[in-house]
Amino acid sequence: MTDIDKLFRESISVKQAIIDSNASDVIMKMATVISRSIEAGGRLFICGNGGSAADAQHLAAELTVRFRPDVVRQPLPAISLAFDSSNLTACGNDFSFDEIFSRNLEALASAGDVLVVLSTSGNSKNILQLLSKAEKIGVTSCAFLGCDGGESKNLSDIQYIVPSSNTARIQESHIMLGHALMQCIEDKLIESKYIRL
Repeated sequence: MTDIDKLFRESISVKQAIIDSNASDVIMKMATVISRSIEAGGRLFICGNGGSAADAQHLAAELTVRFRPDVVRQPLPAISLAFDSSNLTACGNDFSFDEIFSRNLEALASAGDVLVVLSTSGNSKNILQLLSKAEKIGVTSCAFLGCDGGESKNLSDIQYIVPSSNTARIQESHIMLGHALMQCIEDKLIESKYIRL
């Protein structure tokens, strides 16, 4: 029988460890880079695999649509690289699954844009190839990772590694961190008067 309360306590424990770490500093650093990029006409790209792909779409929608019901503002340029099934399957079939994100980034991004990747292991080949492509294009890369950060921790410009090796706990933490990031971006853009209320 599943001990549901134990699962809740495990989740709380990981989130307490996040509070006790440098997460808030890292999120503020990411938010500063992203808000400055948007103010300069840049775009934010977000991606991940599996559940992280769903989280990427979720977070992109927080900026293009609305994050907080009491903040009515213009849409902000955020794009999930994992939203187009025709594109993803065509690339996977014609080239390689390893290229599904990097090819889209190459097509859509410009120097000065920002990328956020969500990866529980930090070792997915398509994420590693994407981070390498971002560097070549001049796109600043941010990463929410788990476990030991994998190879992604060395390829991303700014990263936060959730202190857990449990995929479910990492993904729960990623969406919490992502929501905090979206709110900080919005607040910074309100403060700079970029957002028109």
